[in-house]
Amino acid sequence: MNTLTKKELAHLIRVMTERKGRLLQEIREVLTRAGDERYARLAGEVTDIGDESVADLLSDVSHAEVARDVNEFQDIVAAEGRIAARRYGACIDCEAVIGYERLAAYPTAKRCFECQQNHEKTYISAARSSL
Repeated sequence: MNTLTKKELAHLIRVMTERKGRLLQEIREVLTRAGDERYARLAGEVTDIGDESVADLLSDVSHAEVARDVNEFQDIVAAEGRIAARRYGACIDCEAVIGYERLAAYPTAKRCFECQQNHEKTYISAARSSL
C-alpha cells in the first residue's frame, strides 16, 4: 500500500539515515559530557550546595536529551521496519495512505493526520490528572 514514488521514498530514506547518524553522534556527545560532569563531581570540583544543584540539573538535562534522542532513533528504526515490510506510508490505525507532505515533514509518522489527532486527544487527556 505504498503510493510514494521511488524518488520520494529514496529522499525520505536518505533523510532518516542522515538523522539517525546525527542522533548517534549527539547521544555519544551527551554521554561523554555527562561522564565528564560526573568525573568533575568525583574530583571535588563541586564545592557548595549551589554547585551541587547545578551539577544535578545538568545531569538531569543530559538524561532527558539522551532519552529524547533514543526515542527518535527508535522511531526511525521502526519506520525502516515498515519500509522493509512494505507498510511505510500506511496508517497503523486505519491503514489510510499517509501523504508524502506529512512524511516529508515527519518521516517517521505512523498515523495519518486524523488518526494522530485522535491518538493525541485520547492519550493526552488520559495523562492529565485532575486535582
